[in-house]
Amino acid sequence: MKPKTPTPVLHAAVTGLAPGRMRALALALSGLLLTACAAVGPDYREPPPVDVGSGWTLPLASEAQSADLSHWWSALDDPILDRLITSALAQNLDLRQAAARIDEARALRDRVAGQALPTVGVGASVNRRSQSENGPLPVGSIPGLDATQTIYDAGFDAAWEADLFGARQRALEGASARLQATEVEAQGVRMRIVAEVARTWFTAVGARYELHAQQATLGTLQQTLELVRLRHAAGDASAADVEAAYAQWTTANALIPEIQTRQRAAVLGLGVLLGAPPERELALLDGPMAPCTLRALPVGERADILRRRPDVLAAERRLAASSADIGVATAELFPKLSIGVGGGFQALSTGDWFDASSSRFSILPLVSWRLFDGGRVRAEIRTREAGQRQAALAYEQAVLAALGDAERALGDYHGGLDTLERRGMALDAARASYGHARARYAAGDIALVELLAAQRSLHEAETATARAHANAAVQLVALYKALGGGWDASTATSPTAHPLRDAAAPVAFSTP
Repeated sequence: MKPKTPTPVLHAAVTGLAPGRMRALALALSGLLLTACAAVGPDYREPPPVDVGSGWTLPLASEAQSADLSHWWSALDDPILDRLITSALAQNLDLRQAAARIDEARALRDRVAGQALPTVGVGASVNRRSQSENGPLPVGSIPGLDATQTIYDAGFDAAWEADLFGARQRALEGASARLQATEVEAQGVRMRIVAEVARTWFTAVGARYELHAQQATLGTLQQTLELVRLRHAAGDASAADVEAAYAQWTTANALIPEIQTRQRAAVLGLGVLLGAPPERELALLDGPMAPCTLRALPVGERADILRRRPDVLAAERRLAASSADIGVATAELFPKLSIGVGGGFQALSTGDWFDASSSRFSILPLVSWRLFDGGRVRAEIRTREAGQRQAALAYEQAVLAALGDAERALGDYHGGLDTLERRGMALDAARASYGHARARYAAGDIALVELLAAQRSLHEAETATARAHANAAVQLVALYKALGGGWDASTATSPTAHPLRDAAAPVAFSTP
């Protein structure tokens, strides 16, 4: 049962007891330890399910599975992305800092666990001293007592505080919960680094294909400008037509540096993410890049999403730690029992140092109970209780934020796939139109300027499709983060799973 509020009683110390009394004291202390009440403070109970709408609720933490950190990017069949993520997971400095934080939290937990065990120290000394013959002890008048002595001493000292009301137990519970929260947060850092590498790589690939399409558009506009200039020289086109063609060329030409800068910035960012100088991956600018094939994701139930989120799991563990802190503070209201034991050998000559007659031993049981502290302990308890309420609200907020991220990312990726599908349809139509224009131009039915106009429309459709694909790929990464690092394979076949949509048909790109 939970102890009642204590009243001030005693502060006692016992030393030098006779053997009979020592046994009686040992029995009394054993009875006290056996009859001591359980750990004070509230026992932690997992937070109740949080309503997440649509009839779904977040399950209790004990039902939650560990975050799925499987290699989701491997399904994209991109060996360069695989290499980049592998290097980042091994070398990224944020991940190494997260690992160091885990080591720190584990060491703090071990320190708290060690406080439940007795402390034992050993030592030896040789003390040469000369006492005053005229001091309070008349050394000079005592026969056989020399004023100058050498004392040889060796022994041990041990101390242990009984955890009568569970202060150490609660402290260990809190340290363990904080260690678990740190480990979960490290998983969140890993997830963020993987997502950031993938997002940056997709940005670089998208910029490469956008640049390729924009350069093709610029080439078509260059041909058109030269043709209009020839027609103007022959009197078939006005100067205004030449200026209009030149304006289109300059507009397209002005977009080239921005795309190149965006691609270079993305590649430089990859170097930093890999824990290396920014220029490490600049060779990727000249190497092959292939866009990934985007697919629909079987998301599963909303509760499945939330149980995989590292921020939700970490918030729950911090709530558990704050609950244990209340018990640590409450234990200060109750008595404390500590036992000190010492022993060894002491003699005035080395020959008698370790004789049985030179042995010494002492035991010091100490019971203490705080009489008055100006209300500091109760104020500390109220502080811990307020901290627990804050942690509970932070947990609920993490749940709602996670749900919002998942819904937003799901909608964005849905829209991105839809946009990509429509851009793909527009690209197919532009290709068909350009094919007809080439056939008509070969048959002499249209002029070259009309063929160039159809070609320009095709390149513009390729540019728009490249942008749509890059945006959808980035939205895929955002959805991965929102889902908490992955999803269970079982949700793909579960009757409650709801696929986002049918997979968009792959869009064919011309290789730069």
